[in-house]
Amino acid sequence: MPRKADPNVRTTLIDVAARLLAEEGPKALSTRRIAAEAETSTMAVYTHFGGMSGLVREIVYEGFARLQNHFSRVKETDDPVADLCVHGRAYRGNAQANSHLYAAMFGGESLSGFELTEDDRQHGRYVLASIVGCVDRCIETGRFRAGDAGMVAHHMWVAMHGLVNLELGGYLIEPWTADACFETQLVTLVVGAGDGLDAATASVATSADRYAVELAT
Repeated sequence: MPRKADPNVRTTLIDVAARLLAEEGPKALSTRRIAAEAETSTMAVYTHFGGMSGLVREIVYEGFARLQNHFSRVKETDDPVADLCVHGRAYRGNAQANSHLYAAMFGGESLSGFELTEDDRQHGRYVLASIVGCVDRCIETGRFRAGDAGMVAHHMWVAMHGLVNLELGGYLIEPWTADACFETQLVTLVVGAGDGLDAATASVATSADRYAVELAT
């Protein structure tokens, strides 16, 4: 029997639809299929989202909301480079935990016939604010060379996104595993922004310990 009173039905519908989209493509998205797998009624799709286009939009929004939730748990310390690296770990960890949503968050021009607008994409870009803030502090403390903090943040995003895509696609294998590439990439990115190698290596190591406490538990 459909569980219409389930207070979590909205999130369940999003997760089910995102999983179907990631695993089977747009053809799998029908209100009947989604409702059946979510154990609710087809009307719930319209009640919560107004239809399929609204549901697809909310998949993207939910993906970025979960990413922002990961970022919000990163503590600000007197080591802004370590803070930045914890954000990088949070980005990867969120993608691993929500790979079905991650695929939709960056799904290109169209998702099941629904085109993302500039406003939709701007909704995702706001999560960079905390990254820019970290970079600003890295510059202010002399760890990074003076420059455009927003551009540095975008460089970090591009690099993390590329690694995560390869990891989720199963392309990173021995001896160049995702873990090995990720750790060396963090050091390389930080040094490239102006930090010294020894200081960068120490902050990356610190970020690993902090991530285990702040986000992985």
